[in-house]
Amino acid sequence: MSAFSFNHALAEPNISWGITITGGTPPPDMRNEPIPPPRAGYVWIPGYWNWQSGAHVWVSGRWERQRTGYVYAEPVWREGPKGWELHRGGWRPGGKDRHRHGGGHCPPGQQKKGNC
Repeated sequence: MSAFSFNHALAEPNISWGITITGGTPPPDMRNEPIPPPRAGYVWIPGYWNWQSGAHVWVSGRWERQRTGYVYAEPVWREGPKGWELHRGGWRPGGKDRHRHGGGHCPPGQQKKGNC
């Protein structure tokens, strides 16, 4: 019988929330999307410009089910030292079934009802 020795390396998951476009152009102006009527238990996620196959591509807004203990940070473009960066956003721990100010959109009249 032969003895085998295994060296195990521990790896932590690396999750990237953005992409960098070196020398790229800024995203076009945001589109004005009509907000559909409120849906109980859902958060409206506004549309944004994604970067796909070397071009800005519009991703339409959508409803997402609220997640207990999480807030939604919407995607945002920033100009950095290496060019334009898209921080894709997403659900992050925090809050009580509410998205933070500046993340997602609260349909008219829903904030008073405690839905946002």
